[in-house]
Amino acid sequence: MGPSDPEQSPGFLLWHVTLRWQRAMVAALAPLDLTHVQFVLLATTWWLNTHGEDPNQLSLARYAGTDVKMTSQVLRRLEDKGLVRREVDPADSRARRLRATERGAELARRAIAAVDAADAAFFAPVGDPTGFLASLRHLADRDTP
Repeated sequence: MGPSDPEQSPGFLLWHVTLRWQRAMVAALAPLDLTHVQFVLLATTWWLNTHGEDPNQLSLARYAGTDVKMTSQVLRRLEDKGLVRREVDPADSRARRLRATERGAELARRAIAAVDAADAAFFAPVGDPTGFLASLRHLADRDTP
C-alpha cells in the first residue's frame, strides 16, 4: 500500500489552511506594527485585565498557549514599546504582574477589531460557524496530542 493522497489528509489540509490564515493575520496586524504573537500576548493581557486579573508571565503563557521563555522575550518587547507594564508582584518578588498600558489597551482593541475582520473574511466560506467552532473547540481542548 502506497502513501495516502495528501489531499485526503486532514493534517496536510490543516497545515495549508494554517499557513493561509497566518498570512491573513500578518497582513491584518502589519499596519498596527504588531507581530501575531505580540498581538496574542497583548490582547490576552488586556482581556484578562478587563476581567479583574493581572496575570504573571507564567499564567499568561499558559492561558495564551505560548512558550514561557518566548513569552518573557515578547513581553519585554511590548514593554519597550510602552504597551504593557511588568510590575513586581507584592506576593512574590520574583514574579511580575502584567498590565496593559492605556496605549496598549487602545492598540489591543484596534488589533482585535482588525483580527476579527480578517477572521470573518477568511472563514466566510465556512458558512454557519457554529459546528465549525464546536469542532475547533473540541480539537483545541484535547489533552492528548
